Amino acid sequence: MGAGHDHGALSMGYAHRWRLWFALGLTTTVMIIQVVGGIATNSLSLISDAGHMGTDALGLGMALAAILAVANATRHPRRTFGLHRLEVLAALANTLLLLSVSTWVVYEAITHVSDPPQVKSTPMLIVAVVGLLANGVSLLLLRNGADDSINIRGAYLEVLGDLLGSVGVILAALIIATTGWWYADPIVAIAIGAFMVPRALKLGRDAMRILLQNAPQDLDMTAVNETLRETPGVADVHDLHAWTLTSGMDVVSAHLTVKSDTEVAGVLMRSQDALRDEYGITHATLQVEPGTAKQRCESLNW
Repeated sequence: MGAGHDHGALSMGYAHRWRLWFALGLTTTVMIIQVVGGIATNSLSLISDAGHMGTDALGLGMALAAILAVANATRHPRRTFGLHRLEVLAALANTLLLLSVSTWVVYEAITHVSDPPQVKSTPMLIVAVVGLLANGVSLLLLRNGADDSINIRGAYLEVLGDLLGSVGVILAALIIATTGWWYADPIVAIAIGAFMVPRALKLGRDAMRILLQNAPQDLDMTAVNETLRETPGVADVHDLHAWTLTSGMDVVSAHLTVKSDTEVAGVLMRSQDALRDEYGITHATLQVEPGTAKQRCESLNW
């Protein structure tokens, strides 16, 4: 049913799995330190940063679980495309986590603006520096993978939010230590939450685009249509579709009406080569048919 194509192939995120493992362990350790430090110093921004760390750990765990599930999926007659969409679902779940934590942080900070808590700036600063170093290492580990996989990008954004949170906590601690201005703590917490919202929304939008089977953003469907029409032997192109299975896996399907006395095998090979060479699409399902078959496709109501 896969027509000789392996839809169970490893995802682009699989190569970065060990980075996720390392980042997960580091994040969990620092989260525990920040929870203890936030309670001990009475710092809202530090506790909010620990909350970000907690969702990071959950998000990293989901991203890793999705990658491993795809890699270990057994072939099943009903899973003709494998389990690659699990990575997209993990990215969407990370979006919801980011939005939830950011909203909670902003809400808690706003409620404390009128009566900011008095925090212990020195231990707050020490814990924040530890968090910054840990987040910096995790961010460097995941940076390359963020360009390859939407799933890794979700985990990357989680860590980025934490790194910015650590920077904010350090800034707040320094302001409090030098000026005694307690408002710095909730204001920094609000800024951290507000900064992450648009990035979370973009991640969610990209995930929904894949789940709704929209054409890849960087693929010009008009150009693809023209490329196929200009293939020697092709008289018409119809029922053209393109979608993304998961990051780095774009798929095209189309019906090609061929001219009379045309070698079908040659048309098929030339069309597939054109899609691969010009658009990088290596999986194209093309149906080659005589001109009379187009009327049957036009009679479909969807």
